[in-house]
Amino acid sequence: MLVPHPSPQNLLQLNVLHGNYMDPGNLYFQEVKILGLPQEPMTVTVEEKDQPIEVTTNITYDPAQKGALIRGLRLELGKSYSLRWTLGTPPWEKYDCDPNPGTSKETREDKGVLTKLVGKYLPWQEDNSTPGVPYCYYNGSGNGYAVDDVIYASWGVAANLTLRNPRFSPKSSPKSVAPIGTLRLEVKYHSDHLLQFKIYDYAYERYEVPVPLNLPGSPQGSAHSRQYEVMVQAEPFGLQIRRRSTGTIIWDSQLPTFTFGDLFLQISTRLPSQYVYGFGETEHTTFRHDMNWHTWGMFARDQPPGYKLNSYGVQPFYMGLEKDGNAHGVLLLNSNAMEIRFWKICILRWFVWVLPYFLVILPIFLPLQLVGRPVMPPYWALGFQLCRYGYENDTEIAKLVEDMKNARIPYDVQYADIDYMERQLDFTLNPRFLGLPALIDKLHHEGMKFVLILDPAISANETDYLAYSRGLEKDVFIKWPNSDDIIFAKVWPDLPNVVVNDSLDWDTQVELYRAYTAFPDFFRNSTLEWWAREITEVYNNPRNASLSMKFDGLWIDMNEPSSFVHGSVSGCRDQELNFPPYVPQLGSRGEGLKFKTLCMEGQQFLPDGTPVRHYDVHNLYGWSQTKPTLDILQNLTKERGILITRSTFPTSGRWAGHWLGDNTAAWDQLTKSIIGMMEFSLFGISYTGADICGFFQDSEYELCARWMELGAFYPYSRNHNGKGHK
Repeated sequence: MLVPHPSPQNLLQLNVLHGNYMDPGNLYFQEVKILGLPQEPMTVTVEEKDQPIEVTTNITYDPAQKGALIRGLRLELGKSYSLRWTLGTPPWEKYDCDPNPGTSKETREDKGVLTKLVGKYLPWQEDNSTPGVPYCYYNGSGNGYAVDDVIYASWGVAANLTLRNPRFSPKSSPKSVAPIGTLRLEVKYHSDHLLQFKIYDYAYERYEVPVPLNLPGSPQGSAHSRQYEVMVQAEPFGLQIRRRSTGTIIWDSQLPTFTFGDLFLQISTRLPSQYVYGFGETEHTTFRHDMNWHTWGMFARDQPPGYKLNSYGVQPFYMGLEKDGNAHGVLLLNSNAMEIRFWKICILRWFVWVLPYFLVILPIFLPLQLVGRPVMPPYWALGFQLCRYGYENDTEIAKLVEDMKNARIPYDVQYADIDYMERQLDFTLNPRFLGLPALIDKLHHEGMKFVLILDPAISANETDYLAYSRGLEKDVFIKWPNSDDIIFAKVWPDLPNVVVNDSLDWDTQVELYRAYTAFPDFFRNSTLEWWAREITEVYNNPRNASLSMKFDGLWIDMNEPSSFVHGSVSGCRDQELNFPPYVPQLGSRGEGLKFKTLCMEGQQFLPDGTPVRHYDVHNLYGWSQTKPTLDILQNLTKERGILITRSTFPTSGRWAGHWLGDNTAAWDQLTKSIIGMMEFSLFGISYTGADICGFFQDSEYELCARWMELGAFYPYSRNHNGKGHK
């Protein structure tokens, strides 16, 4: 009989009680499973009679079960052995205690409050030997929080979290980065396939995302039919969610990275496999994410597609495949700046602001039930569409229409970019485009449709501009906090009575020629009334009916919101909000959050009058503009129409389609466009496509021809290029 014998730590003695048995078949013990290991065994040695013997072992460690399966032992029956192992931290289990990039021993000593927040919680070690591995990493699995008063009920789970091992005294640190001592965990069972968990500071009311989801009013299903099990791990705190049918753990957050401060939060989870899809809006080179130490920022910016550069919208959703082929989805309903990191062995780490998660045990259609099914475009919107930035006049568009017909190219929709406006002012008509209303009517008679562009920024340097004066009357523009002063930026509108010199560099043109602009707050009811009136007077011009433009769709652009100056024309006033303790990877971290947009301290108001900071709702700016614009369009045209938006957030697909932004005329963009469309289908926005033939740079004939072939299969099939390009 072979039995384990009590032994010191990291030693397992296997003794033979009756050693007179010789097995004629040369049977061996090939594997041993050891439970209760806090870390992974890095090495295993086998001894017989205190002498090491040569074995080639394979070690599989399950951090969730804290167990290791050791294979390849070849322990002969009838003999006694000792197994010794050393515990350690493999490279893929090294969670960086300082998330700032480029951390080293020298830079770490001068990181300030953020290093204090995340780096002195537990003993930490240093490693600069493995590429991609964090320089300093946590030594242990604790995160300082422990659980009290756990309640398991039919509706879900609740518990209190207490910080029992603070990293440093809250009195010695700024409030914005001090760890919060008591937190609340709530898990809600919405249905057999859907649960929500939320971690929050119950002593302080924090901003929460005002985006409605399709949730049942009361829990549906039962404990018997529920597809998941939830377990709260006491100390250190962790939340584990398991698929009941297979036992697969699909969420496991008992990791040392959990942090909860005012302006810095992070949580991590182990993933059941390396098959992870989603997260946007970022240009990805593969549909399945590369798990090798990659970091992706998420913050809406006027950023053309580029590697690891978050673009126009934010979609914090991923789908994970499990090893047995099942799938699940996770949505983090967070509208603040955030960042995700992938670890080598399927670890996902979020840097966020508030922690309400929705976890869906698929069938695949269930995420769409949560965020809403995609808008149904009209039949004509599935046809080929044509646009460019840089049309000189309406005559050029009219000639283009005739040329397309003569070339017998199927063609359903024509666009006008900001060229049709007078000096790029919304709701105006450039004198060079006075024939556009009649051209739109002519296209309608020929069975075609027309789409106009609108930007949110409104010029403030005009003496007789109704959109601005009526906006002032309705109090629609974003202001400085606790002030009546508008935050002015600069975007496309030009100053009156200037001649723009296009030969000057871009920054000089912005300084000399661009007007001050104000941004509407689309959360306010008064703004929606104002927006509806301005669009209505484009469709039905009350001053000159012959200038009414009977558009069939609208295209809302620059709604991240984008600005050509950083913050405002006079800078920003709140350094901490614009340069928070941790800035996600969005390009250059030194640019802060104000880069090419509004100051984060700008004050907005929700429909019920609740004031919110632009810092909190920045990623919702385009979202807040989308549904009202579709409602206005449909009220005017009495048809479904199409709305195309540049900036998106979860649920945007219920009202609008999306194009993948200002891409480049390059061959690799064909593949990337397919990846982008597949990702947006995961996000519930199926009416998508890329600018066929590319927006920037001249497109080669062969490239454009092949792209037109591919683009014929885009749901949103539009050829669109930039000014001066062909």
